[in-house]
Amino acid sequence: MRIVKLDRDSRQSLLGNLLKRNTTQYPEYEARVNEIVGDVKARGDEAVFSYTARFDGAVLDASTVEVSAAEIDEAYEKVDPELLRIIRRAIGNIRAFHGNQLERSWFTTGSDGEFLGQKVTPLARAGVYVPGGKAAYPSSVLMNVIPAKVAGVEQIIMCTPCGRDGKVYPTTLVAAREAGVDRIFKVGGAQAIAAMAYGTESIPKADKIVGPGNIYVALAKRAVYGNVSIDSIAGPSEILVLADESANPEYVAADMLSQAEHDELASAICITTSLELARKVSEEIDAFVKKLERREIIEKSLENYGYILVAENMDEAVDAANEIASEHLEILTVNPFETMAKIRNAGAIFLGEYSSEPLGDYFAGPNHILPTNGTAKFFSALSVNDFLKKSSIISYSKEALGKVHKDIESFARAEGLTAHANSIAVRFENN
Repeated sequence: MRIVKLDRDSRQSLLGNLLKRNTTQYPEYEARVNEIVGDVKARGDEAVFSYTARFDGAVLDASTVEVSAAEIDEAYEKVDPELLRIIRRAIGNIRAFHGNQLERSWFTTGSDGEFLGQKVTPLARAGVYVPGGKAAYPSSVLMNVIPAKVAGVEQIIMCTPCGRDGKVYPTTLVAAREAGVDRIFKVGGAQAIAAMAYGTESIPKADKIVGPGNIYVALAKRAVYGNVSIDSIAGPSEILVLADESANPEYVAADMLSQAEHDELASAICITTSLELARKVSEEIDAFVKKLERREIIEKSLENYGYILVAENMDEAVDAANEIASEHLEILTVNPFETMAKIRNAGAIFLGEYSSEPLGDYFAGPNHILPTNGTAKFFSALSVNDFLKKSSIISYSKEALGKVHKDIESFARAEGLTAHANSIAVRFENN
């Protein structure tokens, strides 16, 4: 694996290379996605069923597009009881973590009759997208659904692709039932996003759509934003490991590869202050790759977006990490908590050699739906707050308004908005 000295030029080259993975870099897909979205908006179920037949090879209609209770019962019979036990333990951890994020309405009063506050209300309906296709992702179900349940969302619908036989992965269905999904639809891709954004005869319109997906899903979410809310435009997975000479090179290599196996656009980076560690990590990666199942994907990921960068010191390494703003950041240093205090930009931060990234993916409790492509500079992990909306509450008595009405009128006139000023002044003309 390539080892590069970290300097101004290598940093800029790296950042430029990572930006190539952004969904905005694929305009050739955009027109097709917009066509699908527009067609579903116009034709509803008819378009959804047509695209499902074309892309997934499944023939659906209004009577079969929604997963039935019998299908969910059948799924439970096919899921290993041990996996079900693990899913339930993970749900407990995820629910407990997100329960700490729940905000409450609050109000304050003043001595002259002012009453101010914020009313917190859950969304009425959330739409969750869960990828399908080549693999099942029950962990993605849990991470998207549980924050919505904790927030108090009234109804949660889910769309996920089905196979040619019209069946959805049993683990996906079981995870959905355990997490609390109300309705599940066998629809994937851009057509699923459009259906949840606009509503069809079979699939109800959602207020917000969350969940990762491929380039078509990402572009569809961007296309419908404004008609509905979305969580973010998810990009390829990424990991950055900050390590000093104390780090175990085998652990560093294994953790980098845990993300490189996702897809060919995934990014795996190590920034270290030790050239010796860099060389050992490279050797460990070569050894692991030879025996891992997704070897071809990993090799292409590392070839295009894999780096081991050697920094002069940890401050330089941290500066680069903050600039990259990785989805997952592992800190394997002598004092990881001290290093963590200097981090400003990261989706999730893992501290110490026994806190590897998959711990967050599956079990610890924090959400694994995270900002990618440098958006950790201004976005956060999916949370309970994503399913809450906040209304400001304002109530003044006549006495309270009387003490400030001239200030408000003057402010409004200064902006040339005399009707604003009049709205206040008319209440005191006869006083």
